Amino acid sequence: IEVRLEDGRAFEAEIVGTDPKSDVALIRAKGADDLPVIPLGNSEDLEIGEWVMAIGNPFGLSHTLTVGVVSAKGRTSMGITDYEDFIQTDAAINPGNSGGPLINLRGEVVGINSAIFTRSGGYMGIGFAIPINMVKTIKEQLIAHGKVDRGYLGLGVQELTPQLANYFNLESTD
Repeated sequence: IEVRLEDGRAFEAEIVGTDPKSDVALIRAKGADDLPVIPLGNSEDLEIGEWVMAIGNPFGLSHTLTVGVVSAKGRTSMGITDYEDFIQTDAAINPGNSGGPLINLRGEVVGINSAIFTRSGGYMGIGFAIPINMVKTIKEQLIAHGKVDRGYLGLGVQELTPQLANYFNLESTD
């Protein structure tokens, strides 16, 4: 893995750990000890309608910034990863933005750009970011163990659809 900066510097990096179930990985860039650091915010404090910025490398166009608002929080059942709690934004996120920060107007990282809803392969107004609070928890486990351990109860949760309500002889889906 090579980490390249806008100023032309490049660093070899190693994988500290990965969590495929959330699409989060942690790398360590060797010799990059003096880099500036952007503060991590609190994704729980985000409000719908709050302005955010997405930074990334869409379609290979490096160092790109787009702006938009938080459209929704807690998006699940998207079929993107096993553990989903996405921040939905209309800040343009395109292929290549994945892994870039979602930043609030206080200059804090509140999410990691992860996925888009698209029928064309490009931006259609809906992007998703992993909340930074989830990332903080994952980061601590990756540092400590190189992987994430989760409890498992052996059950699945799903919406009660009209078809299921009919099958179970229920009068409504409430």
